[in-house]
Amino acid sequence: MLKIAGAAAGATVAGTALAAAPATAADGAFAHPGMLHTRADLHRMATQVKAGAEPYTAGFARLTANRHAQSTWTANPQATVYRGSGTPENYATLYNDIHAAYQNALRWHVTGDAAHADTARDILNAWSASLTRLDGSADRFLASGLYGYQFANAAELVRGHDGFELARFQKMMLDVFHPLSEDFLAHHNGSYITNYWANWDLTNIASVLAIGILCDDRAKAERAVEYFKHGAGMGSVKNAIPVVYADGLAEWVEAGRDQGHALLGVGLMGTICEMAWNQGIDLYGYDDSRFLKGAQYVAKWSLGGDVPYTSYTRKKGAPGIWSGSETASAAAAVDPAMARPIWAMIANHYTRRRGLDAPHLTKIAARFAAEGGGGDYGPNSGGYDQLGFGTLAFTRPRATAAEATASPTPTASGSGTSPSGGASATPSSSASPLGGRGGDLAATGSSDLPAWTAATGVAALAGGFLLLRRRDRARRDTGE
Repeated sequence: MLKIAGAAAGATVAGTALAAAPATAADGAFAHPGMLHTRADLHRMATQVKAGAEPYTAGFARLTANRHAQSTWTANPQATVYRGSGTPENYATLYNDIHAAYQNALRWHVTGDAAHADTARDILNAWSASLTRLDGSADRFLASGLYGYQFANAAELVRGHDGFELARFQKMMLDVFHPLSEDFLAHHNGSYITNYWANWDLTNIASVLAIGILCDDRAKAERAVEYFKHGAGMGSVKNAIPVVYADGLAEWVEAGRDQGHALLGVGLMGTICEMAWNQGIDLYGYDDSRFLKGAQYVAKWSLGGDVPYTSYTRKKGAPGIWSGSETASAAAAVDPAMARPIWAMIANHYTRRRGLDAPHLTKIAARFAAEGGGGDYGPNSGGYDQLGFGTLAFTRPRATAAEATASPTPTASGSGTSPSGGASATPSSSASPLGGRGGDLAATGSSDLPAWTAATGVAALAGGFLLLRRRDRARRDTGE
């Protein structure tokens, strides 16, 4: 794919767990916490781990074993973060600190150990006191998208914790991350609209949505939702999933590129859908559950199954610089052992929250349970593109028929993070167990056949994740 350097065209600009179809973003206040995790989600994690229930304990063990989840982590903030060729890249410092903040915040909610909340807070405060710019080649837009949505999710988990500089953090997100994400969605770095594959749009949709929620900015959240539905770029849902087949599967456009980027795109679209759902917006079900059909397609294909692929040609380049085209005529080869922590969230939504049949999602989620997070999927940045820990965070009981047909109903709950209510930052471990549901613990989907205990675990990535676009590198990030 053509990369347009930063100096070229394109300006550099500085529910509950059991709720199940949609309100609108304009209805009421934003729910907090209300991105990937709600108060009820945090309550469920804490009570089930405390009770020793599986697969939560297996998911929590993945968290506690991760080096990023330790309260001894010390931040290494930078004034400028660079990502991309021709720059002194230091973005690994940023994504490692983000994952440490997120993992410590999640661990606090499960255990009640304030040392983890303090560590997460201190990491976030250090960066908001230091970071003023994202820079680099076109990859700076990947940084704004990936690290924007992740940073916002980490902050959402400690937004009411003592000493957290929320206003300063919000200002950093609005001044440093959002302008780049919005600029990419609006201008695509001065390129043709199809020059950048779907995941580039999806990272920045996720970032704009998360920043809108974090900052209680309705216009930004609605912008992200509108782009997801109708955006001109390859990341809007009908462009990322362009063909729906009669068998109920729908082609994921980047399946014609390679498996790694297709997995990245599915994980990002799931992240967008989950954050929107927790604010009362049903993108999971949009356009006759188009995302379900696309995710099922990628799950089947990634496990080695045969899938159709309709030839797709895209225009590449930028006006006045260079133009060309590229055609993908078949789904690429796959490695069935390639793992990313994306499946538990998606499978649990469709099969447990909605009560739908999704056999390919069920199978692949069970295969890769229990899901880990950043640091568990290789040392390169592609292993940090998702926050992960889906087995712990998204395993949920099966909804009743009434719950499965209900609308998502976000509950505005002030600035605190306690699932038990109120505006304090009391950790969720203080909440009482969910009555009557502790024994119904399906790990990943509606089918009981692929039990979580039969999962093969996270497979090693064969030979590194992906080849870097730059020919002088031996590997490639999946964020590109």
